[in-house]
Amino acid sequence: MNKAENLSFDQMVTDLQQEIIRQEREIFSETVIAEAHHPQNVGRMAQADAQAIFQGWCGDTMEFYLRMNDDVIEEIAFMTDGCGATVACGSRLTQMVQGLPWQEAIEITPENLIAVLGGLPEENEHCATLAVKTLRQAIADWQGS
Repeated sequence: MNKAENLSFDQMVTDLQQEIIRQEREIFSETVIAEAHHPQNVGRMAQADAQAIFQGWCGDTMEFYLRMNDDVIEEIAFMTDGCGATVACGSRLTQMVQGLPWQEAIEITPENLIAVLGGLPEENEHCATLAVKTLRQAIADWQGS
């Protein structure tokens, strides 16, 4: 490839990235986009006190890992193989519950999570349900240990 071809290719990539961002902004809130592009608390946790893996009806899998201090969620991490909305839900939910007693964390509903994210398109609302169900399973795992 010569220099002119490189510049043309680079411009094509830049244009494509800008188009993707424009389309995301038509569909998702800025909060969802920020969480999907820069998620918090991602990763598997070694020596977790509890964990859960749940697969949603859409095929996405969500994992949560908890480290507890008495009844408080001291640390939390998640992993997913899902779409940007699923990543955003996992990321924001971990931020919402870290530092909370488990009794408060299990009260969070998918609707609460969707509201904090500034909404989700109807076809992505199941992502919030997946995140909340997986968190509740991790808490149940901790309670059973």
